[in-house]
Amino acid sequence: MPLTRGLARMRAQHRRHDEHRGEVSASAHDIDAFVLQPNGWVPNNSRLPVIVYRHAFDADAPKLVEQIETRFAHHAWPVQWRNGVFDFHHFHSTAHEVLGVFAGAAEVILGGPGGRTVRLAAGDVLLLPAGTGHCLLSRTDAFQVAGGYPAGQQWDIRRDALTSDELRAMAALPFPASDPVDGASGPVIERWVSQA
Repeated sequence: MPLTRGLARMRAQHRRHDEHRGEVSASAHDIDAFVLQPNGWVPNNSRLPVIVYRHAFDADAPKLVEQIETRFAHHAWPVQWRNGVFDFHHFHSTAHEVLGVFAGAAEVILGGPGGRTVRLAAGDVLLLPAGTGHCLLSRTDAFQVAGGYPAGQQWDIRRDALTSDELRAMAALPFPASDPVDGASGPVIERWVSQA
């Protein structure tokens, strides 16, 4: 199915789901969380789950990117850049990453070569614990994300295996006691803090 048709279908499903639950607010969203095990040179993060927030923001909201940036900053995950996702497998060993989709749609491979494919659309958020492999598979022309990181963490781009010392340093990376989307509640509190 072409990605543009998939985007329209995903938005319709989100709206039907929200209407069925009687919710149409921008804060209504579904969570998908999963742990990725090491995959060749990609370490992934066997302790902290990847979190996909579906419909975390209203895709049709005016100034969506500013809403995403404000929310992430308020919850100690400030945005450092706006762009797309690299179309080669890579991971970050020195920072956790949150991506807020503010335009278009894409399919992203998570976990390294042969990993899990996830569809993202405007309004969705993807939270990647340090070490999680990611790579753009396909996109609409308009696909754009805002990339945020815990305050004080500087991201790197890795395309090779980590040493044992680097793996230990990555596993010890702190993260805010605040969810980038939900603040004092949400998956970081429920699924990451308990693993710390």
